[in-house]
Amino acid sequence: MMQQHAELLERRTGAGVPEWRDRIARQAPPDEAALRAWLTGQGVDGYPQQLLVFETFGYPDFLTATASDLIDAQYADRPALRPILDQLIATAESLGEVTVQARKGFVALQTTRRKFAVIKPATKTRIDLGLRIDAPAASHRFQPADPARNNDMQARVALTTAQDVDREVTEALRQAYAANQ
Repeated sequence: MMQQHAELLERRTGAGVPEWRDRIARQAPPDEAALRAWLTGQGVDGYPQQLLVFETFGYPDFLTATASDLIDAQYADRPALRPILDQLIATAESLGEVTVQARKGFVALQTTRRKFAVIKPATKTRIDLGLRIDAPAASHRFQPADPARNNDMQARVALTTAQDVDREVTEALRQAYAANQ
C-alpha cells in the first residue's frame, strides 16, 4: 500500500520519497500540522502527503505490525471467535486466488480485482461477515449492510460459531467472490 502511495507521489510531483525526505529535512517542520501545511503549499496532498508525514514522524503501529500481529490483537480478548475467522479464510481460499489482508479492526478478503468480503469481530461473541453482494433474498440470516457506514459491503451475516460457516454462508462467499473477479 505504501509503495502505491510512493508511486503516486512520484507521478504527481516528479520526485520520489528520498528527494521529498531531503526537502522536508531542509524545511525542518516542527510538527505534523506544519509539515502538512507546507506539503499542501507544494501541491502534495492525499495519500502521498500521508506517506511523507509517516516518513517524517513515524509510522503508526498498525501499519508496521505483521498480519499475524494484527489478527492476534483483534482476537486477544475473544479467543472463541478465532475458529470462525479461520474457517471463513479457509472457505474463501478454497474458491480460488484470494488475498487475505489484515487491518487493525478487520480482515479483508480480496480477489485480484477488489475486496469481496470483510470479517470483523463485532462483539466478544459475534463476528460480522460483510459481502460485496446484495443480501440473498431467500435468507433470513443475511441482512442488508448499513448504508450509513460508508461501506463497500452490501450484505452482512452474524456468526457466533465455526458451524455457522455452513452451506448458505459458503454459497454467499462464492457468489461474492465470483461477482468481484
